[in-house]
Amino acid sequence: MKRILISGLLLMVFGSLFAQENLLSKEEAVKLALENNFGIKIAENQVAIADNNQSLLNSGYLPSLTGTAGANYNELNSTTGYPGQFDSDGQARPDLEINHAESQSYNAGLNVGYTIFDGMGRFYNYKRLKEQYALSELQARETIENTLLQLFSVYFEVARLSENQNVLQQALEISTDRIKRAEYSFEYGQNTKLDILNAQVDVTNDSINLLNTQQQLMNTKRDLNVVLNQNLDAVYEVDTLIRFIPRLQLDELVTQSKENNVAILQTRRNMAINDYDIKVNQSGYLPTVGLNGSYGWNLNQSAASSFIPGQVIPGSNRNTLNFGLGASLTWNLFDGGGTSVRVKNAKIAYANQELFQKQVSLEVDRDIANALAIYENRLTIFEIQEQNVLTNQNNFERSREQFQLGRITSIEFRQAQINLLNAQTNKNLAKYDAKLAELQLLQLTGQLLNVEL
Repeated sequence: MKRILISGLLLMVFGSLFAQENLLSKEEAVKLALENNFGIKIAENQVAIADNNQSLLNSGYLPSLTGTAGANYNELNSTTGYPGQFDSDGQARPDLEINHAESQSYNAGLNVGYTIFDGMGRFYNYKRLKEQYALSELQARETIENTLLQLFSVYFEVARLSENQNVLQQALEISTDRIKRAEYSFEYGQNTKLDILNAQVDVTNDSINLLNTQQQLMNTKRDLNVVLNQNLDAVYEVDTLIRFIPRLQLDELVTQSKENNVAILQTRRNMAINDYDIKVNQSGYLPTVGLNGSYGWNLNQSAASSFIPGQVIPGSNRNTLNFGLGASLTWNLFDGGGTSVRVKNAKIAYANQELFQKQVSLEVDRDIANALAIYENRLTIFEIQEQNVLTNQNNFERSREQFQLGRITSIEFRQAQINLLNAQTNKNLAKYDAKLAELQLLQLTGQLLNVEL
């Protein structure tokens, strides 16, 4: 009966493990994230907006052309009376009536304006928009780098849990085999019932640990699917092979970090933007020269009138075309000091940006030094854990031989098994911690998107 229960438990634990899963490589994960991640899509849209803003259509260099048109209609019904007036026959002068006297007017025109000179304001503003576009590209790059770090943080957690799952599965198989051996030994009177009970307790504990790890693995895969914007229930395996960048290549990337770090590059773009802000505001001291032209057509169809007593004057049609050219010069000689204040504030903002650039540069140096030290420490720990696994593997194999010969107890054998299990899971953790530390260092050097992962 106990064997049936154990077999059922194993079936539940391992049932999903034998299903064929697809391999999601690191390269494929990066590709999916770049194509589908919501944060990256939003960043790309921001770059598209900045690209539109830096176009010639938003520069102020093109003329303005305005078309106008209009139409009016009037209908006049009037009666003009002449009280106290008589005609030549001595009769009372009749009223003069005008009914349905219609008048219309139509007009159409084109007006063009062009600024020849505006104190170089639009020139520097155009340059500023170019810098804004370059800054938006750097901001999008920063978003992509942060997303990739988030991606690999989750991806490597899936890989770690997958390897831990395999380790725990092996541990459970060993514990299950112990039950069989303990039962055979008990039947032949070579041990007591206590050995069987100890083995059953270990099987239960190993099964619970495996179930918990499987649940964590499923949850973490859903987290990864959110980053990739994929179906939450997508089933796949991940690549557990880790390659570290050679130290010489890493040192070379560190020396070039000042030229590639995205935070430093953003401060340089902001410096250029602040410099153009000063020049844009200084353009307010200079005059503006512009040209304007117009072309228009008017048609007036007037109604009949009765300006002369007793007579109706018929309406008339008037058709006119007009063309005009002009030039203008506007010089704001004094605007209450507004321009002067804006220029001073722009210079202060530039000085602040200089200070901020120095601060960011110092912080990046610190972060790189810390990241490099963390990476070296974690890589050393990983190497130690690798050796520790070999040591515990040898110890476990010798303990198993001694246990099978009856020279050590099941408790001593279990302790060797636990030591090996802990060494293997610690090695898995150290491996992915070291790789994440390397990726964080690569981001600080500005090379996260340029190296093979």
